Amino acid sequence: MLIFPAIDIRNGKCVRLFKGDFAQETVFSDRPEEMAAKWEAQGGRFLHLVDLDGALTGKSMNLEVVERIAAAVDIPVELGGGIRTMENIDTVLALGVQRVILGSVAVQNPELVREACAKYGERIVVGIDARDGIVAVDGWGISGEIGAVELAKKMAAAGVKTIIYTDIARDGTLSGVNVEATAELARESGINVVASGGVKSLEDIKALLPYEKDGIEGVIVGKAIYTGSLDLKEAVALTEEA
Repeated sequence: MLIFPAIDIRNGKCVRLFKGDFAQETVFSDRPEEMAAKWEAQGGRFLHLVDLDGALTGKSMNLEVVERIAAAVDIPVELGGGIRTMENIDTVLALGVQRVILGSVAVQNPELVREACAKYGERIVVGIDARDGIVAVDGWGISGEIGAVELAKKMAAAGVKTIIYTDIARDGTLSGVNVEATAELARESGINVVASGGVKSLEDIKALLPYEKDGIEGVIVGKAIYTGSLDLKEAVALTEEA
């Protein structure tokens, strides 16, 4: 199982939000590329980047920072947040980003997802962010009026090979990952799922490991590694032993 250290970017800085609330922000670094290098040094094998400004505006806003991060590490990075056109996808992947994460556009323009998968294959990932099982879009502020499982099935049919599933109610709360909902999404859709939201400690990683057989291929860790409630080295070691 892959551990994805998360770097959320807002106004060029590395931040964390509480339940996706932009009014509840904590800044952890003015130089996100240094944070990226730190997580790589501690054993991270794939970085998860989110352009929070992009999520709000509907287009990438921190690409200079993303490019610096990609250049600062030897491990692959993925980027999500406001990527909603093929031109934007082309630009991001040309910067050295390994995978692009499509979120709101999966609800609003599923044909673009199909087109992107046809062009880039497994480099296209869909992020499904849900509150009480219902997908949220546009920076999590609006209901997408579709269930997470239903959307996952549609994305599988469009050619998507990996989904990142975030339980918004748990994101940034350190309240524990929603194992059951994540495993259900993987089983029902038949494609790989990365768990996200609420990870607090090694116990959360341990709770996910038995569900690798269901298709949970990884987990994103954010606030926990910034506050120290989870040691990234220990988490990586645990998954490599399993």
